[in-house]
Amino acid sequence: PFREEDPEAKPETPREPRELSARPRKRKADVATVSVPRPHTTPLSAPAPGRCLNVPHRWLPTPDQEEEQPAPPISGSFPHYSFSNIFSTPVHCAPLPVLCWASKDVVWSNMLEKDKTYIRDVHMMDKHPHLQPKMRAVLLDWLMEVSEVYKLHRETYHLAQDYFDRFMATQRNVFKSTLQLIGITCLFIAAKVEEMYPPKVHQFAYVTDEACTEDELLSMEIIIMKELNWTLSPQTPISWLGVYMQVAYLKEAEELLIPRYPQATFTQIAQLLDLCLLDMRCLEFSNGVLAASALFHFSSLELVESVSALKRAELEECVRWMEPFAMALREAGTLPMKQFVGIAAEDMHNIQTHAPYMTWLDKADSYQKVALHRCPLPSGVLTPPLSSEKCEEAPRPDAAAPVKLRPRMHSPSRERRLPL
Repeated sequence: PFREEDPEAKPETPREPRELSARPRKRKADVATVSVPRPHTTPLSAPAPGRCLNVPHRWLPTPDQEEEQPAPPISGSFPHYSFSNIFSTPVHCAPLPVLCWASKDVVWSNMLEKDKTYIRDVHMMDKHPHLQPKMRAVLLDWLMEVSEVYKLHRETYHLAQDYFDRFMATQRNVFKSTLQLIGITCLFIAAKVEEMYPPKVHQFAYVTDEACTEDELLSMEIIIMKELNWTLSPQTPISWLGVYMQVAYLKEAEELLIPRYPQATFTQIAQLLDLCLLDMRCLEFSNGVLAASALFHFSSLELVESVSALKRAELEECVRWMEPFAMALREAGTLPMKQFVGIAAEDMHNIQTHAPYMTWLDKADSYQKVALHRCPLPSGVLTPPLSSEKCEEAPRPDAAAPVKLRPRMHSPSRERRLPL
Protein backbone atom coordinates (compact mmCIF):
# COMPACT_ATOMS: atom_id res chain seq x y z
CA PRO A 1 0.00 0.00 0.00
CA PHE A 2 1.05 3.53 -0.64
CA ARG A 3 2.21 5.43 2.43
CA GLU A 4 2.60 9.22 2.28
CA GLU A 5 4.96 9.40 5.30
CA ASP A 6 7.58 7.11 3.72
CA PRO A 7 8.83 8.67 0.47
CA GLU A 8 11.71 6.23 0.14
CA ALA A 9 9.31 3.30 -0.01
CA LYS A 10 6.92 4.89 -2.51
CA PRO A 11 6.29 2.37 -5.30
CA GLU A 12 5.69 3.25 -8.93
CA THR A 13 2.00 3.28 -9.86
CA PRO A 14 0.36 3.17 -13.32
CA ARG A 15 -0.91 6.73 -12.81
CA GLU A 16 2.49 8.43 -12.68
CA PRO A 17 3.81 7.30 -16.10
CA ARG A 18 0.63 8.65 -17.65
CA GLU A 19 1.30 12.02 -16.03
CA LEU A 20 4.84 12.04 -17.31
CA SER A 21 3.75 11.24 -20.86
CA ALA A 22 1.18 14.01 -20.79
CA ARG A 23 3.56 16.67 -19.53
CA PRO A 24 5.54 17.29 -22.73
CA ARG A 25 2.39 17.61 -24.81
CA LYS A 26 0.98 20.15 -22.41
CA ARG A 27 4.18 22.17 -22.37
CA LYS A 28 4.47 22.14 -26.16
CA ALA A 29 0.99 23.57 -26.33
CA ASP A 30 1.95 26.23 -23.80
CA VAL A 31 5.01 27.15 -25.84
CA ALA A 32 2.82 27.70 -28.86
CA THR A 33 0.73 30.25 -26.98
CA VAL A 34 3.40 32.03 -24.91
CA SER A 35 5.34 34.63 -26.90
CA VAL A 36 8.46 34.73 -24.68
CA PRO A 37 9.04 31.31 -23.00
CA ARG A 38 11.09 31.01 -19.84
CA PRO A 39 14.14 28.79 -20.26
CA HIS A 40 14.27 25.69 -18.10
CA THR A 41 17.63 24.89 -16.56
CA THR A 42 16.95 21.55 -14.89
CA PRO A 43 20.15 19.49 -15.25
CA LEU A 44 20.08 16.01 -16.70
CA SER A 45 21.23 13.66 -13.91
CA ALA A 46 20.65 10.09 -12.84
CA PRO A 47 17.57 9.61 -10.60
CA ALA A 48 17.96 8.63 -6.99
CA PRO A 49 17.15 5.01 -6.16
CA GLY A 50 13.47 4.43 -5.68
CA ARG A 51 12.45 7.80 -7.11
CA CYS A 52 10.88 8.68 -10.41
CA LEU A 53 12.94 10.28 -13.15
CA ASN A 54 12.34 13.99 -13.61
CA VAL A 55 12.32 14.42 -17.39
CA PRO A 56 14.03 17.73 -18.26
CA HIS A 57 12.36 19.79 -20.93
CA ARG A 58 14.12 22.14 -23.34
CA TRP A 59 11.79 24.84 -24.56
CA LEU A 60 11.18 24.95 -28.29
CA PRO A 61 13.27 27.72 -29.87
CA THR A 62 11.61 30.88 -31.09
CA PRO A 63 13.22 33.67 -33.14
CA ASP A 64 13.65 35.97 -30.13
CA GLN A 65 14.98 33.15 -27.95
CA GLU A 66 17.55 32.00 -30.54
CA GLU A 67 19.29 35.38 -30.40
CA GLU A 68 19.61 35.38 -26.61
CA GLN A 69 20.06 31.69 -25.81
CA PRO A 70 21.22 29.44 -28.69
CA ALA A 71 20.51 25.75 -28.45
CA PRO A 72 23.38 23.49 -27.37
CA PRO A 73 25.18 21.39 -30.00
CA ILE A 74 23.30 18.35 -31.21
CA SER A 75 26.17 16.02 -30.47
CA GLY A 76 26.09 17.04 -26.80
CA SER A 77 22.44 16.08 -26.32
CA PHE A 78 22.55 12.93 -28.46
CA PRO A 79 25.98 11.35 -28.00
CA HIS A 80 24.92 8.05 -29.59
CA TYR A 81 23.84 9.55 -32.94
CA SER A 82 25.98 10.73 -35.83
CA PHE A 83 25.01 13.69 -38.02
CA SER A 84 28.03 13.69 -40.29
CA ASN A 85 25.91 13.26 -43.45
CA ILE A 86 23.89 16.37 -42.70
CA PHE A 87 26.82 18.70 -42.01
CA SER A 88 29.31 17.20 -44.43
CA THR A 89 31.90 19.49 -45.99
CA PRO A 90 31.39 19.86 -49.77
CA VAL A 91 34.03 18.77 -52.19
CA HIS A 92 34.22 22.24 -53.71
CA CYS A 93 33.99 25.56 -51.93
CA ALA A 94 30.43 26.79 -52.36
CA PRO A 95 30.34 29.94 -54.54
CA LEU A 96 26.83 30.78 -53.33
CA PRO A 97 26.29 33.86 -51.15
CA VAL A 98 25.23 33.51 -47.52
CA LEU A 99 21.66 32.20 -47.38
CA CYS A 100 19.17 33.16 -44.70
CA TRP A 101 17.10 30.00 -45.14
CA ALA A 102 19.80 27.29 -45.28
CA SER A 103 23.51 26.66 -45.16
CA LYS A 104 25.10 27.47 -48.50
CA ASP A 105 27.53 24.55 -48.09
CA VAL A 106 24.71 22.08 -47.55
CA VAL A 107 22.75 23.44 -50.53
CA TRP A 108 25.81 23.28 -52.77
CA SER A 109 26.63 19.75 -51.59
CA ASN A 110 23.11 18.60 -52.43
CA MET A 111 23.40 20.07 -55.90
CA LEU A 112 26.71 18.32 -56.50
CA GLU A 113 25.32 15.06 -55.16
CA LYS A 114 22.52 15.14 -57.71
CA ASP A 115 25.06 15.19 -60.53
CA LYS A 116 26.53 11.99 -59.12
CA THR A 117 23.19 10.31 -58.42
CA TYR A 118 21.59 10.76 -61.86
CA ILE A 119 24.01 8.70 -63.92
CA ARG A 120 23.80 8.55 -67.72
CA ASP A 121 25.41 6.08 -70.08
CA VAL A 122 27.30 7.44 -73.08
CA HIS A 123 27.31 3.95 -74.64
CA MET A 124 23.56 3.47 -74.39
CA MET A 125 23.15 3.29 -78.17
CA ASP A 126 25.24 0.10 -78.18
CA LYS A 127 22.29 -1.58 -76.51
CA HIS A 128 20.02 -0.67 -79.43
CA PRO A 129 21.40 -2.00 -82.73
CA HIS A 130 18.32 -0.77 -84.60
CA LEU A 131 18.99 2.87 -83.64
CA GLN A 132 21.62 5.43 -84.58
CA PRO A 133 22.85 8.50 -82.66
CA LYS A 134 21.37 10.72 -85.38
CA MET A 135 17.90 9.45 -84.50
CA ARG A 136 18.32 10.71 -80.94
CA ALA A 137 19.28 14.15 -82.26
CA VAL A 138 16.26 14.27 -84.57
CA LEU A 139 13.92 13.25 -81.74
CA LEU A 140 15.30 15.85 -79.31
CA ASP A 141 15.11 18.53 -82.00
CA TRP A 142 11.44 17.66 -82.50
CA LEU A 143 10.81 17.80 -78.74
CA MET A 144 12.20 21.34 -78.70
CA GLU A 145 9.74 22.26 -81.42
CA VAL A 146 6.84 20.78 -79.43
CA SER A 147 8.02 22.64 -76.33
CA GLU A 148 7.89 25.92 -78.20
CA VAL A 149 4.41 25.21 -79.55
CA TYR A 150 3.04 24.61 -76.05
CA LYS A 151 5.21 27.37 -74.47
CA LEU A 152 6.98 24.96 -72.14
CA HIS A 153 9.94 26.08 -70.08
CA ARG A 154 13.53 25.19 -70.87
CA GLU A 155 13.70 23.20 -67.64
CA THR A 156 10.80 21.05 -68.87
CA TYR A 157 12.62 20.15 -72.07
CA HIS A 158 15.88 19.40 -70.25
CA LEU A 159 14.02 17.17 -67.80
CA ALA A 160 12.48 15.28 -70.73
CA GLN A 161 15.91 14.81 -72.28
CA ASP A 162 17.28 13.47 -69.01
CA TYR A 163 14.37 11.04 -68.66
CA PHE A 164 14.85 9.83 -72.23
CA ASP A 165 18.61 9.21 -71.91
CA ARG A 166 18.33 7.44 -68.57
CA PHE A 167 15.38 5.33 -69.71
CA MET A 168 17.12 4.24 -72.89
CA ALA A 169 20.11 3.17 -70.80
CA THR A 170 17.85 0.70 -68.97
CA GLN A 171 16.41 -0.87 -72.15
CA ARG A 172 17.64 -3.08 -74.97
CA ASN A 173 16.69 -3.49 -78.63
CA VAL A 174 14.30 -0.54 -78.84
CA PHE A 175 12.94 -0.14 -82.36
CA LYS A 176 12.74 3.08 -84.33
CA SER A 177 8.93 2.92 -84.37
CA THR A 178 8.84 3.20 -80.55
CA LEU A 179 11.26 6.11 -80.27
CA GLN A 180 8.68 8.86 -80.79
CA LEU A 181 6.35 7.37 -78.17
CA ILE A 182 9.17 7.28 -75.61
CA GLY A 183 10.21 10.86 -76.38
CA ILE A 184 6.76 12.44 -76.22
CA THR A 185 5.97 10.51 -73.03
CA CYS A 186 9.13 11.84 -71.41
CA LEU A 187 8.04 15.37 -72.31
CA PHE A 188 4.56 14.61 -70.93
CA ILE A 189 6.06 13.51 -67.60
CA ALA A 190 8.41 16.49 -67.47
CA ALA A 191 5.55 18.93 -68.09
CA LYS A 192 3.61 17.50 -65.15
CA VAL A 193 6.69 17.81 -62.95
CA GLU A 194 7.71 21.34 -63.93
CA GLU A 195 4.78 23.24 -65.44
CA MET A 196 2.07 24.88 -63.38
CA TYR A 197 -0.51 24.26 -66.13
CA PRO A 198 0.81 21.34 -68.20
CA PRO A 199 -0.86 20.43 -71.48
CA LYS A 200 -3.33 17.55 -71.42
CA VAL A 201 -2.47 14.08 -72.60
CA HIS A 202 -4.59 14.45 -75.73
CA GLN A 203 -2.53 17.49 -76.75
CA PHE A 204 0.67 15.47 -76.63
CA ALA A 205 -0.99 12.69 -78.62
CA TYR A 206 -2.20 15.24 -81.18
CA VAL A 207 1.30 16.51 -82.07
CA THR A 208 2.36 12.98 -83.03
CA ASP A 209 -0.12 13.04 -85.94
CA GLU A 210 -1.96 9.96 -84.62
CA ALA A 211 1.27 7.98 -84.36
CA CYS A 212 0.74 7.65 -80.58
CA THR A 213 -2.58 7.31 -78.81
CA GLU A 214 -3.54 8.58 -75.38
CA ASP A 215 -3.66 5.05 -73.96
CA GLU A 216 -0.17 4.33 -75.27
CA LEU A 217 1.11 7.51 -73.66
CA LEU A 218 -0.38 6.62 -70.29
CA SER A 219 0.95 3.07 -70.45
CA MET A 220 4.43 4.23 -71.42
CA GLU A 221 4.34 6.80 -68.63
CA ILE A 222 4.09 4.05 -66.01
CA ILE A 223 6.83 2.02 -67.68
CA ILE A 224 9.26 4.95 -67.82
CA MET A 225 8.71 6.04 -64.24
CA LYS A 226 9.15 2.50 -62.94
CA GLU A 227 12.38 2.07 -64.90
CA LEU A 228 13.66 5.41 -63.59
CA ASN A 229 12.70 4.33 -60.06
CA TRP A 230 10.65 7.55 -59.75
CA THR A 231 13.80 9.69 -59.65
CA LEU A 232 12.52 12.69 -61.59
CA SER A 233 14.36 15.71 -60.17
CA PRO A 234 17.88 15.97 -61.60
CA GLN A 235 19.95 19.14 -61.59
CA THR A 236 19.75 19.85 -65.32
CA PRO A 237 22.32 21.83 -67.33
CA ILE A 238 19.90 24.72 -67.78
CA SER A 239 19.31 24.94 -64.02
CA TRP A 240 23.08 24.94 -63.42
CA LEU A 241 23.42 27.72 -65.99
CA GLY A 242 20.81 29.79 -64.18
CA VAL A 243 22.73 29.42 -60.91
CA TYR A 244 26.05 30.38 -62.51
CA MET A 245 24.58 33.40 -64.26
CA GLN A 246 22.81 34.58 -61.13
CA VAL A 247 25.96 34.32 -59.02
CA ALA A 248 27.94 36.17 -61.71
CA TYR A 249 25.54 39.13 -61.83
CA LEU A 250 24.37 39.09 -58.20
CA LYS A 251 25.00 42.27 -56.21
CA GLU A 252 23.02 41.63 -53.02
CA ALA A 253 22.39 38.27 -51.36
CA GLU A 254 18.73 39.14 -50.79
CA GLU A 255 18.16 39.12 -54.57
CA LEU A 256 19.34 35.54 -55.09
CA LEU A 257 15.94 34.24 -56.22
CA ILE A 258 15.27 37.15 -58.57
CA PRO A 259 17.02 36.82 -61.97
CA ARG A 260 19.52 39.65 -62.44
CA TYR A 261 21.35 38.46 -65.56
CA PRO A 262 20.61 39.74 -69.10
CA GLN A 263 18.01 37.67 -70.92
CA ALA A 264 19.81 37.93 -74.26
CA THR A 265 23.05 36.52 -72.84
CA PHE A 266 21.24 33.69 -71.09
CA THR A 267 19.39 32.80 -74.30
CA GLN A 268 22.59 32.65 -76.35
CA ILE A 269 24.32 30.37 -73.86
CA ALA A 270 21.18 28.22 -73.64
CA GLN A 271 21.22 27.81 -77.43
CA LEU A 272 24.80 26.58 -77.26
CA LEU A 273 23.77 24.09 -74.58
CA ASP A 274 20.80 22.88 -76.65
CA LEU A 275 23.03 22.36 -79.65
CA CYS A 276 25.74 20.49 -77.73
CA LEU A 277 23.24 18.23 -75.98
CA LEU A 278 22.15 16.80 -79.34
CA ASP A 279 25.54 15.09 -79.56
CA MET A 280 25.91 11.76 -77.81
CA ARG A 281 29.23 12.72 -76.27
CA CYS A 282 27.48 15.19 -73.96
CA LEU A 283 26.66 12.19 -71.76
CA GLU A 284 30.33 11.89 -70.83
CA PHE A 285 30.22 15.11 -68.80
CA SER A 286 28.21 16.04 -65.75
CA ASN A 287 25.48 18.63 -66.09
CA GLY A 288 27.40 21.15 -64.00
CA VAL A 289 30.48 20.84 -66.21
CA LEU A 290 28.39 21.22 -69.36
CA ALA A 291 26.82 24.45 -68.14
CA ALA A 292 30.14 25.85 -66.94
CA SER A 293 31.83 25.03 -70.26
CA ALA A 294 29.06 26.75 -72.20
CA LEU A 295 29.42 29.81 -69.98
CA PHE A 296 33.17 29.80 -70.60
CA HIS A 297 32.63 30.41 -74.34
CA PHE A 298 30.95 33.71 -73.42
CA SER A 299 33.13 34.81 -70.50
CA SER A 300 36.51 33.86 -69.05
CA LEU A 301 38.18 31.15 -67.05
CA GLU A 302 38.37 33.29 -63.90
CA LEU A 303 34.66 34.03 -63.98
CA VAL A 304 33.71 30.39 -64.55
CA GLU A 305 35.95 29.21 -61.73
CA SER A 306 34.47 31.76 -59.34
CA VAL A 307 30.82 30.92 -60.04
CA SER A 308 31.15 27.14 -60.44
CA ALA A 309 34.01 26.22 -58.09
CA LEU A 310 35.41 24.08 -60.93
CA LYS A 311 39.05 24.15 -61.92
CA ARG A 312 40.66 24.40 -65.34
CA ALA A 313 41.56 20.70 -65.39
CA GLU A 314 37.91 19.76 -64.84
CA LEU A 315 36.65 22.01 -67.65
CA GLU A 316 39.29 21.87 -70.35
CA GLU A 317 38.16 18.66 -72.07
CA CYS A 318 34.53 19.74 -72.24
CA VAL A 319 35.47 23.24 -73.41
CA ARG A 320 37.57 21.82 -76.25
CA TRP A 321 34.75 19.49 -77.26
CA MET A 322 32.33 22.45 -77.43
CA GLU A 323 34.53 24.48 -79.79
CA PRO A 324 32.99 23.23 -83.09
CA PHE A 325 29.47 23.82 -81.75
CA ALA A 326 30.36 27.37 -80.68
CA MET A 327 31.89 28.01 -84.09
CA ALA A 328 28.76 26.81 -85.90
CA LEU A 329 26.53 28.88 -83.64
CA ARG A 330 28.63 32.00 -84.07
CA GLU A 331 28.69 31.64 -87.83
CA ALA A 332 24.89 31.39 -87.92
CA GLY A 333 24.57 34.69 -86.07
CA THR A 334 22.34 35.69 -83.21
CA LEU A 335 18.64 35.03 -83.57
CA PRO A 336 16.27 37.62 -82.10
CA MET A 337 14.48 36.63 -78.92
CA LYS A 338 11.04 35.23 -79.62
CA GLN A 339 7.97 36.78 -78.07
CA PHE A 340 5.12 34.66 -76.69
CA VAL A 341 1.59 35.80 -76.05
CA GLY A 342 0.57 35.36 -72.42
CA ILE A 343 4.16 35.06 -71.14
CA ALA A 344 5.51 37.77 -68.85
CA ALA A 345 8.46 39.74 -70.16
CA GLU A 346 10.69 38.68 -67.26
CA ASP A 347 9.99 35.00 -68.01
CA MET A 348 10.41 35.15 -71.78
CA HIS A 349 13.96 33.76 -71.76
CA ASN A 350 12.85 30.68 -69.83
CA ILE A 351 10.58 29.44 -72.64
CA GLN A 352 12.17 26.71 -74.74
CA THR A 353 12.58 27.82 -78.34
CA HIS A 354 13.37 25.93 -81.52
CA ALA A 355 16.09 26.86 -84.00
CA PRO A 356 17.72 25.17 -87.01
CA TYR A 357 19.76 22.99 -84.69
CA MET A 358 20.12 20.11 -87.14
CA THR A 359 21.77 22.41 -89.68
CA TRP A 360 24.10 23.77 -87.01
CA LEU A 361 24.85 20.22 -85.86
CA ASP A 362 25.95 19.24 -89.36
CA LYS A 363 28.29 22.24 -89.47
CA ALA A 364 29.73 21.33 -86.09
CA ASP A 365 30.35 17.78 -87.31
CA SER A 366 32.25 19.13 -90.30
CA TYR A 367 34.40 21.32 -88.04
CA GLN A 368 35.27 18.32 -85.90
CA LYS A 369 36.82 16.61 -88.91
CA VAL A 370 39.38 19.35 -89.53
CA ALA A 371 42.41 20.17 -87.41
CA LEU A 372 41.36 23.04 -85.17
CA HIS A 373 43.98 25.37 -83.73
CA ARG A 374 43.93 25.09 -79.95
CA CYS A 375 44.14 28.59 -78.56
CA PRO A 376 45.07 28.98 -74.87
CA LEU A 377 42.36 29.44 -72.29
CA PRO A 378 42.06 33.23 -71.83
CA SER A 379 42.21 35.21 -68.62
CA GLY A 380 40.43 38.37 -67.53
CA VAL A 381 36.94 38.75 -66.12
CA LEU A 382 34.14 40.05 -68.33
CA THR A 383 36.55 41.77 -70.71
CA PRO A 384 37.65 40.95 -74.26
CA PRO A 385 41.26 39.83 -74.67
CA LEU A 386 43.99 42.17 -75.80
CA SER A 387 45.04 42.27 -79.44
CA SER A 388 48.27 40.49 -78.58
CA GLU A 389 46.32 37.67 -76.89
CA LYS A 390 43.99 36.89 -79.79
CA CYS A 391 44.10 33.38 -81.23
CA GLU A 392 45.42 32.54 -84.63
CA GLU A 393 43.01 31.97 -87.44
CA ALA A 394 41.39 28.55 -87.24
CA PRO A 395 41.22 26.58 -90.53
CA ARG A 396 37.72 26.16 -91.91
CA PRO A 397 36.60 23.84 -94.66
CA ASP A 398 34.47 26.18 -96.74
CA ALA A 399 34.53 29.69 -95.30
CA ALA A 400 36.32 32.72 -96.66
CA ALA A 401 36.46 34.64 -93.38
CA PRO A 402 38.55 33.30 -90.48
CA VAL A 403 37.02 31.91 -87.31
CA LYS A 404 38.50 32.86 -83.97
CA LEU A 405 36.92 31.36 -80.87
CA ARG A 406 37.38 33.98 -78.19
CA PRO A 407 35.25 33.81 -75.03
CA ARG A 408 33.63 37.01 -73.81
CA MET A 409 30.66 37.80 -71.62
CA HIS A 410 28.12 40.03 -73.33
CA SER A 411 27.08 43.24 -71.64
CA PRO A 412 23.35 44.13 -71.70
CA SER A 413 24.14 47.39 -73.47
CA ARG A 414 26.06 45.76 -76.33
CA GLU A 415 24.62 44.49 -79.55
CA ARG A 416 22.99 41.08 -79.33
CA ARG A 417 25.42 38.97 -81.29
CA LEU A 418 27.89 36.22 -80.57
CA PRO A 419 31.53 37.19 -79.95
CA LEU A 420 33.77 37.37 -82.99
